[in-house]
Amino acid sequence: MLNGPLALKLVQFAIPLALAGFLQQLFNSADAAVAGRFVGPEALAAIGGTTPVVMLLISLFTGLSVGTNVLVALRIGQGHPERIGDAVHTSIAVALASGFILLVAGIAFVGPLLELIAMPEDAFEPAVLYLDIFFLGMPFSMLYNFGSAVLRSKGDTQRPLYALVVAVLLNVGLNVAFVTVVPWGIAGVAIATDIANAAAAGLIVWFLMHEEGPYRLNWRTLRATKAELLIIVKIGLPAGLQGVVFSLSNVVIQSGINSFGTASTAGVAAALNFEFYTYFLINAFTQAAVTFVGQNFAAKKFDRCDKVFRLCLAFGMGSVIVLNAVWLSLGTTALQIFTTDDAALEYALLRWWYGMAFQFIAATYEVTAGTMRGMGWSMTPTVITIVGSCVLRIIWMFTVFAAAPDFVTLVIVYPISWVVTGVAMFVTYYFVRNRAYAKAAEEA
Repeated sequence: MLNGPLALKLVQFAIPLALAGFLQQLFNSADAAVAGRFVGPEALAAIGGTTPVVMLLISLFTGLSVGTNVLVALRIGQGHPERIGDAVHTSIAVALASGFILLVAGIAFVGPLLELIAMPEDAFEPAVLYLDIFFLGMPFSMLYNFGSAVLRSKGDTQRPLYALVVAVLLNVGLNVAFVTVVPWGIAGVAIATDIANAAAAGLIVWFLMHEEGPYRLNWRTLRATKAELLIIVKIGLPAGLQGVVFSLSNVVIQSGINSFGTASTAGVAAALNFEFYTYFLINAFTQAAVTFVGQNFAAKKFDRCDKVFRLCLAFGMGSVIVLNAVWLSLGTTALQIFTTDDAALEYALLRWWYGMAFQFIAATYEVTAGTMRGMGWSMTPTVITIVGSCVLRIIWMFTVFAAAPDFVTLVIVYPISWVVTGVAMFVTYYFVRNRAYAKAAEEA
């Protein structure tokens, strides 16, 4: 990362990250596709329309898994084997506690939250059924997230990916079986998801139980130590809160989408499945910027930091433009993977042309924020993202959309918020860059 040509290294670093994201999204797409094609638009609306509700509930706890990653890496760097063991066992204890809290909270608050987002009446009961079963699998989901964070913190990115591949294949097969062979409908989709999550969690736990030395998980000594728990909370809580705020804005927007009926909810759910794949390309080059800039900034190679920023921005925006051009050119041919309902397809196309067509703009603030984080400036881009991508959208919903409740008025807030956030992030970046370089040079 510190020497030689950068372009190929950045691509080689980013592509595996993007593929892992694609696999995660394929897991969700399988649920939506089977529900939309074999059950109906109400089932697709019930699954896709509940995504903001799910994210609102789980974001805080998935954020805590970031703390696990840093905690274990910190203990490894300190070279104290006994502290590594404490970190591993505390992480798994937190995973189990988080999973059971989400299980109870999810089932308890599903109804009120669906009413809050005005879930269409014909999709309401299927959505409740799906989420009630879905949240039963939360302990498995949290075990996978936290256990994978433990493995990745020691440089093992392959085995979490293998577990995810197994889960995706199992989910796809069981989805079809539980809907077409065993006519369980949307309940079958949820059951398949829980079983697949259990399989992924089981593999991760098996890996940890067969690790060498302090990394080995021993259920008899499972406990959370105060020092380790405080670090997980200190590092993971801000990330979790940012996710909660971001999810809250999506909940508000989802209520607007649902106000147009089941066709709108189903159509947007179908469209977003494709946009999520594209987002993982942006995220991959953002993570590349964080890592490469972090190392080169520490080595005082500022010209190389600038080159990493330019290349990641170009690759991020370019890959998004290419992939979204493919999606847009396929049009309803691609969208019919999820639904054949004409009204839903019409809403999906509107969401694509007023959202996906401009999604490359999102790379401007994501990659720029990643570059600043690589320089050690984390809170500043976080605040800009929350204000630009979350607060602005909520204000838009209660002002502009409230005055002109049209579907285009609703979805156009996405490119507007991307432009505003991108401009603010660029201006801030050049201020941070100059200050960070000057301070680092003085310390040399």
